[in-house]
Amino acid sequence: MSSPNDWNKNIIEEFRANGGKVGGRFTGRTLLLLHTIGAKSQQERIHPVAYTRDGDDYVVIASKGGAPNNPDWYYNIAANPHVTVEVGTEQFEAQATIPAEPERTRLYDQMAEIMPGFAEYQRKTTRTIPVIVLSRIE
Repeated sequence: MSSPNDWNKNIIEEFRANGGKVGGRFTGRTLLLLHTIGAKSQQERIHPVAYTRDGDDYVVIASKGGAPNNPDWYYNIAANPHVTVEVGTEQFEAQATIPAEPERTRLYDQMAEIMPGFAEYQRKTTRTIPVIVLSRIE
């Protein structure tokens, strides 16, 4: 069985080879590559994540499929909110922010409307799943 790191590596390679398009369970979905700096390791990490748009901003959800804890990349962002984003063939620097209520719920519901799996993730867990807004740094 392959590890999550192998799975991510394959998705990243497919994303880059196909101008930001990925098949399989991501066919027809919006996906970006989120570059973070490890909160502990200080090493760059790259995470394929689904996104929606809110005006000029990109919105990602730290769902971890409805697991009881947040994904590691969420803690990386909390510690180091300056990130790099790859969308399609474009790469840019961004500032990550974690919105408070009621903005968090509005943005989460926006994602769940487009990708209903996110509504299921929230039902599966008792934690409040964080939303992250990625704003391009000019």
